[in-house]
Amino acid sequence: MLWSRGGGSERLSHWLSRLHSAREGQRCVFPAMGLQSTLGSLLFLLGLSGICAGFKQENCTHYSLQFDRTFSVPGDTAMLNSTLVSPDVFNFTAVPYNITWYDSKTGQEMTNQSGRILVRGQTLWFFNLQLEDDGEYVTIVRTPSRCYSQDTKLVVESPGDCGRPRKAEQTLTNGVTDTLNCPLKDYMSTLESYNITFQITWFRGCERIVDGEGRYTYMGPTKLKIDGVETDNNSFYTCTLTFSLGGMRGSVSETIEASVRSEYSLIPQIHEPANEIIKAEMGSSFSKWCRVFVRCVGRPDAYIVWMAGDYSFILDTEPDRIYTSELRSWKQKVPIKGVWMERMLMFSELREEHFHVNYTCLAQSNRGSPVGYFTLLPADPNIMVPIGSVLGSVTVLFIGSVTIFYLFKVDIVLWFRRAFPVLYTNTDLDGKSYDAYVAYPQLCAVGFNKEVEAFALQTLPQVLENACGYRLFIAGRDCTPGKAIVDSVEENIQASRRLLLLYTASTFISKRHTSSTSNNNNNISKSSDGGDNGEGKTSEISSSTSYDGSEDVYQDTRQQMECVTAMHRALMEGSLKVILVELEKISPAQLALFPESVRHLRKKQGAVCWWKNQSTGQRWRTCSRRRENEEKDGQDTQPSPSPSPSLSPSSRFWKQMRYRMPVRGKRAMYPEKTALLNV
Repeated sequence: MLWSRGGGSERLSHWLSRLHSAREGQRCVFPAMGLQSTLGSLLFLLGLSGICAGFKQENCTHYSLQFDRTFSVPGDTAMLNSTLVSPDVFNFTAVPYNITWYDSKTGQEMTNQSGRILVRGQTLWFFNLQLEDDGEYVTIVRTPSRCYSQDTKLVVESPGDCGRPRKAEQTLTNGVTDTLNCPLKDYMSTLESYNITFQITWFRGCERIVDGEGRYTYMGPTKLKIDGVETDNNSFYTCTLTFSLGGMRGSVSETIEASVRSEYSLIPQIHEPANEIIKAEMGSSFSKWCRVFVRCVGRPDAYIVWMAGDYSFILDTEPDRIYTSELRSWKQKVPIKGVWMERMLMFSELREEHFHVNYTCLAQSNRGSPVGYFTLLPADPNIMVPIGSVLGSVTVLFIGSVTIFYLFKVDIVLWFRRAFPVLYTNTDLDGKSYDAYVAYPQLCAVGFNKEVEAFALQTLPQVLENACGYRLFIAGRDCTPGKAIVDSVEENIQASRRLLLLYTASTFISKRHTSSTSNNNNNISKSSDGGDNGEGKTSEISSSTSYDGSEDVYQDTRQQMECVTAMHRALMEGSLKVILVELEKISPAQLALFPESVRHLRKKQGAVCWWKNQSTGQRWRTCSRRRENEEKDGQDTQPSPSPSPSLSPSSRFWKQMRYRMPVRGKRAMYPEKTALLNV
């Protein structure tokens, strides 16, 4: 007894024995005493009798006989467990208590007996059982304020030849690997709680089974695996548990009657759901299959049921907010014989309470009950639509911006220069005297045209100098008298930031080109009356460019030097920007006769077309056409005056010219810095 009331257990046992003899009608003999002593002894005996019969007389809450009986045979070990230490009975974790076992036949308290009985709290162990041990045993649990009692039945039966008289039935499946389970799990778990080691031995009939021999394998402490079950495995199998406890050696056995059947049903295999997370739109309908495959021959031993959350079964098959379909199944013969089973879980409308919940498919069977589940989460916001809208808007905006900039690039750049002049370097400090050098066919040169001369001497200064404030060097106007042509050209081009090359269709075409195209080439010719300096300069520049010159193209040394020097600085050195000003429309055939360097520059950067400012009937007439008129009429035919084109700096032509001209900035230029912008 863990906690005693009154005297010691030996003394109480002695008086219980004597009280039991008195109840059986036996005569109790007491020592001879005086009357007073005799009365005192009688009173003591009566009080002790009440204590000894306490478990009968105490007002304990009595629980009925345990349903589970313990069956054993003589010589084995038996274990009785009390179920009173349970939260259903009292709060055993907070209230102190003691446990006492009694034999209901004698009323005696069960105490430890060497080799026979061991009391361990709520467990009563019998070693080397005898038939007389059969009966009911009472457990009394006492707390400071209450007590509880319960009876436990021990049945001791005569043993058979091999095995035990009571047998557990288990089934083996023919033709496959199967297992038998030892029914002594309660004994094993109790011994493990004591940290007691034990050993399991299997028998078939009376013959011991050796682990790993033949088709038998011990699997853990509770299972016996049989490979390739056959019909001759119909037999009795006994598992025997041996251990040592409290200095006593014990063993307990259970016998299994195994029957082999040709029809079998293995553990179900859940293929769907696969323990996954599924996202769905709130307010939408949703469905999910539970698909299970049962490997079997004959009828499958399995059933599918859906559960929500903490094992709340979904059994409704009628349309509702959440319901299931009827169970469907079909057989499969190849590659593996079995049965497919499926049941659908359906939501008519997903609501907030349906999310963040695990929905479990349970496949119930005697072989095992595997589960598969999925968790329902709200779908992520559809960001593709806003992202697509943003990207589409950005794309449209980008394309529109590029298109607008392409169409209005000149206007945008001119406005930016005008609005933020401080971002551009002041070109007055770069050491150059002119913003542009104007090159055009001089008087009596091939390609000379009075309208070209008028454009160079009148129109350009009127707009670029007077209206826009640029400084121009014009050969027919600003040349120093008596200065060598070569020096004049070299020095003034060097002192200019741009070179305006004015040309028409006949500017680069000599008489020899118009009379015979077989000798056509793209080289700039040397002038026959030029000085040594001019010839040397032309030869030097021509040899360093792809444009090497042809002697008969130009008849004017200045025009030749201007073109060659400009092409060399623009294409080879990159120190000068040339602005091509096309005064009349050039056909492809005429363009083919231009020097290669001019064609290359025109293709690379384009030309500012003056002729686009005029109507179709108001084009430039070349010198060759005037000569043809003179030969026809025998007199000099003056060209009819054409309407003066727009001289406003805001017209398209002059915007193109201003765009290509140097920027007139206001920011001071420092040697260690470069311009912020160069547009």
